[in-house]
Amino acid sequence: MILPSVIATAQICAELGVSQAIISPGSRNAPLTIAFVRHPNIETYTVSDERSAAFIGLGMARQTHNPVVLICTSGSAAYNYAPAVAEAYFQQTPLLILTADRPPEWIDQLDGQTIRQQAIYGKHVKASYELPVGQTEADQWYASRQISEAIQRTQSYPPGPVHVNVPIREPFYPEKSEVTSFDDSVKVIQYHEGEVQLPSALQQKLQAEWQQYERKLIVVGQSNLDQGFYQQIAEYSAHHQIPLIADIISNFHPVESVIRHPDVFLGENTPESLQPDLLVTFGLSVISKNLKLFLRKRRPKAHWHIQPSGVAADTFQALTQVIHTRPATFFQIAQDWSGKSLGDYYQAWRTQEEQAVQKITKFFEYSKAQTSEFYAVATVLLNLPQPSNLHLANSMAVRYANLIGLPSDYADVEVIANRGTSGIDGSNSTAVGAALASPDRLHILITGDLAFFYDRNAFWHNYLLPNLRIILLNNHGGGIFRMIDGPSRQPELEEYFVTQQKLEAKNTANDFGLEYHHVDMNQNEAHRELEQLLPGFLTENSQHTKLLEIVSDGQTNTDIFRQFKER
Repeated sequence: MILPSVIATAQICAELGVSQAIISPGSRNAPLTIAFVRHPNIETYTVSDERSAAFIGLGMARQTHNPVVLICTSGSAAYNYAPAVAEAYFQQTPLLILTADRPPEWIDQLDGQTIRQQAIYGKHVKASYELPVGQTEADQWYASRQISEAIQRTQSYPPGPVHVNVPIREPFYPEKSEVTSFDDSVKVIQYHEGEVQLPSALQQKLQAEWQQYERKLIVVGQSNLDQGFYQQIAEYSAHHQIPLIADIISNFHPVESVIRHPDVFLGENTPESLQPDLLVTFGLSVISKNLKLFLRKRRPKAHWHIQPSGVAADTFQALTQVIHTRPATFFQIAQDWSGKSLGDYYQAWRTQEEQAVQKITKFFEYSKAQTSEFYAVATVLLNLPQPSNLHLANSMAVRYANLIGLPSDYADVEVIANRGTSGIDGSNSTAVGAALASPDRLHILITGDLAFFYDRNAFWHNYLLPNLRIILLNNHGGGIFRMIDGPSRQPELEEYFVTQQKLEAKNTANDFGLEYHHVDMNQNEAHRELEQLLPGFLTENSQHTKLLEIVSDGQTNTDIFRQFKER
């Protein structure tokens, strides 16, 4: 029979609005699988590879902003969730992880598929729970209480993954005659969070300090696309003459006056006049290494970070105050604060940005005939349809896109990237999960060859994804290592860092039923072929996921990228 606490787990999830689950097959987790599959208000998917399954869940949760359930069997299956769990933790994405386990008396007894699963994810989850093995009335009360609390923890700020270990004794499977029924009177605990307001005394204190600083700077980290919010900040920045820096993963590209190319013009010769007195930040990580180095070297007198609660990261080594409220609330409060910023400071940043845009435009016109993958990414970005989601894999794909940037008229293009841990694992799967969660929206993934081939099992499932487009930059190795000063000087570069490979994506496309296209950037007029192919590839309907493999020469890519940096 299916244990009452397991049936209650599915019911509580449904009662609290958790409606999607990714399940990987196994025996020990059979009761969980059956309970969730049979629940009428929970949509379930099956993905065999647990590592891929977890990233697919991550992609779904990023899209819906609701917890997604992950269910796996006992043993190493649970460990395969770990990369995505860590990414979800640092990206503040809600996941509810249910790992089936052997009962406690069989741990460390050389029984099959048995490891130490309690608190297996360590400090990379917000909390870990273990349901009771017994099924007394007290046990069921305790289990229900834990599930309600676990779901709440996934959503309370900062959102993130929560682990529930579920020890299960045999038998696992119900009899043929057994009916699985769900009781809507199961014990559920509702949690409610209110808006975090700043006390009047604190507002006055911050306002007084605000007036002391002339050169103010706002930096936005990784955020979701929020039209109302970015319009609010755009108006605030323009009204107060405060420069606003936001790279591509901030989703502030629709703001026309945003500084989106700090990596292009910040460096060793950056004028001291750009140093801020007060730095105001919100959001998660930033991509720009040059911006981080600049602010660590030219530290502001004060750095305020705004977030609803919790401990803040001191990314720029200058943090002085953490203001616990939502950014929209803070900027609404600060709307009428006096103490006008220096107009010439605002203009100095704007001038640097305008010059950067001119240099980028001239460079790509100059490099068109050389047809590198850098140029290919620029061409893709210029052809993005709206509405769409742009997924950027780590390593060079996200760096290329950040250096190029998105124009301000792409108001309905949301950028998604796994910048919590910034690993290449799971890029395909995250895009697959997002495409599953929002079938009416187009999803476009730009990825490198190592990230793509590393995560091929993202496509090992039974779901058609006609709304997914994949742009694969295949230079047959880890080209980023040719562009980093350290490894590029080593004799072991090609074999142990670049790790050259001869894989072609056509085989993967055949294996998983993807519609395959190919462009070789080493051929004459490749840029014209790419420009002609892209509009139809991106927008024309298909019954299958589309894959475009763009082949290029690694050394040519390196040479052109170095030219870009030098110019």
